[in-house]
Amino acid sequence: MLNIPALEKLVHELSRLPGVGPKTAQRLAYHILQSREEYTDRLSDALHRVRAEVHTCPRCFNYTDSDLCRYCEDEKRSNETLCVVEEPSDIMRIESSGAFRGRYHVLHGAISPLEGVGPQDLRIRELLERVDKGLHGEGPCIKEIILALDADLEGDTTILYLTKQLAGKNVKLTRIAHGVPIGSDIDFIDDRTMGRALENRVEL
Repeated sequence: MLNIPALEKLVHELSRLPGVGPKTAQRLAYHILQSREEYTDRLSDALHRVRAEVHTCPRCFNYTDSDLCRYCEDEKRSNETLCVVEEPSDIMRIESSGAFRGRYHVLHGAISPLEGVGPQDLRIRELLERVDKGLHGEGPCIKEIILALDADLEGDTTILYLTKQLAGKNVKLTRIAHGVPIGSDIDFIDDRTMGRALENRVEL
């Protein structure tokens, strides 16, 4: 225990960040404490600004500081293909590949019964509404939905649920391929990844 309430509070709040354990939180807290006063002022200002200015896009639920996010505003992107991701940060990873020029939809999580996260806690209802509007001519007609979710139990559960919900809506459903990463040694591939690689094999 630090026995300094203000410092303990800072360490506690930092440790609640994803991927930050108690020791890392303590190091960050000491770094902030040892920094010049103007740094803590800038950090505080940045936190206040992001809370005040950044919000979710009303169409795809990516983060933005405008009425719509940059991908929804881009008229050059295809309206026929929709890529569904778990988190806004996933969009940047897909964009960096340069292989996708459609639209996005962010669920803000995945179905996880163990953590108490159900379909009602995600942006699934809004996704179904986007598809239905296209079917009824009230919005862009979506012809393909790419499910770019994590290859874990939560991702698989979410994909299974979405597949059932989207059945009969005349939309093509695909999932990003999972398997052996480029440049990796096959000796170090786990069984689950190898199984996915074999399932997603392509003809030469």
